[in-house]
Amino acid sequence: MADAQDSDYPAHLGTYNAFSKLVLFSILFIVLLLSSMALGLVGGAPLFALLIGIGGTIALLVAFAVLS
Repeated sequence: MADAQDSDYPAHLGTYNAFSKLVLFSILFIVLLLSSMALGLVGGAPLFALLIGIGGTIALLVAFAVLS
């Protein structure tokens, strides 16, 4: 029984790491989206907010694609 648990550990560890990256990406994307919306709606800088939103989204996608 201990051998079965030992052989499952790398698979569980890989799943845990992938899920934690997904959660981190989701949190960072939500923060980026909310800050861009606040800057565009309340801050009065819609073009700057659009550039930050698009640039930040591309940067997040590239960063998580390279790091995985």
